[in-house]
Amino acid sequence: MRAARLIKMVLLLQSRPSMTAAELASELEVSERTVTRDAQALSEAGVPVYADRGRIGGYRLIGGYRTRLTGLARGEAEALFLSGVPVALREMGLEDAASAARLKVSAALSPSLRDAPRTAAQRFHLDAPGWFREAVTPEWLPVLAGAVWGDLRVVARYRRGAGSGGGAGSGVVERELEPYGLVLKAGIWYLCARVRGGGGFRVYRVDRFTGVAVGGEGFEREASFDLPGFWEERAEGFARSLLRASVVLRLSEEGVRRLVHVVDPVAAREALAGAEADGEGWVRAVLGVESEEVAFTQLTALGAEVEVMAPVSLRERFAGEAVRLASLYRG
Repeated sequence: MRAARLIKMVLLLQSRPSMTAAELASELEVSERTVTRDAQALSEAGVPVYADRGRIGGYRLIGGYRTRLTGLARGEAEALFLSGVPVALREMGLEDAASAARLKVSAALSPSLRDAPRTAAQRFHLDAPGWFREAVTPEWLPVLAGAVWGDLRVVARYRRGAGSGGGAGSGVVERELEPYGLVLKAGIWYLCARVRGGGGFRVYRVDRFTGVAVGGEGFEREASFDLPGFWEERAEGFARSLLRASVVLRLSEEGVRRLVHVVDPVAAREALAGAEADGEGWVRAVLGVESEEVAFTQLTALGAEVEVMAPVSLRERFAGEAVRLASLYRG
């Protein structure tokens, strides 16, 4: 454990001009006293760690010292080469930079780990786009990716869909944005950005941008912004916003098991959490749905394992479909 911690300490000091004892203690999850002892141990081992004394002092490496990545275990080295997403890197225009980085890391590995890139690639592959979807790189993705990396403001034209946020109806709008991050979800790219002038943070589909101009003006990021947390919150809110109607169902044991596979999983879990047994081996539940049309399409997959109780219009539609199927298959 201590050897791994010492290696991490050296790598942290390589990546920054200097770090205070408190910063190192936080990163390494140890006490400041342990940081002092570790710095002394590194110095005795020949690593030129220098301690600046005083209120704003800290630790730094002197003489341009760099370490080779000889402390990596095999599992760590293989995981390192799994951290990239080839399709995403290519679409953002970062494939050459990623390839160069992999070559440099490979050269720094010890001889016994030189096969880590090959062994990792042979065992795992991430195919991000969804099935039956043509993989098309959004026109303005590389430009937006560059702005995200450079913390640069952009002036963008965006084709708004009907019923989308920021105003009623559809059409093209122009916004000055501070692009915080990009998210690839089921083969679709989204930009998480803050609207300049107090518009707050919003999510935009990258394939709906019709023009992006990157200026030379940068912006100051909010230190508290957490991209994964922001996306999770917005994605959950978006999914819930689609569930504008509800249906009352009776489900068999098999219907209960299969429900989560044919409708929105969150909606299915919430419905089943509040389900009540009806005394006949079935359960009664209220399911949130996008619309009666969508509910009909989804619940048809459960066949005779579900009975729609309400609304009456949807129940009648299933009854009519049952009559039509019986007529079709009769004889």
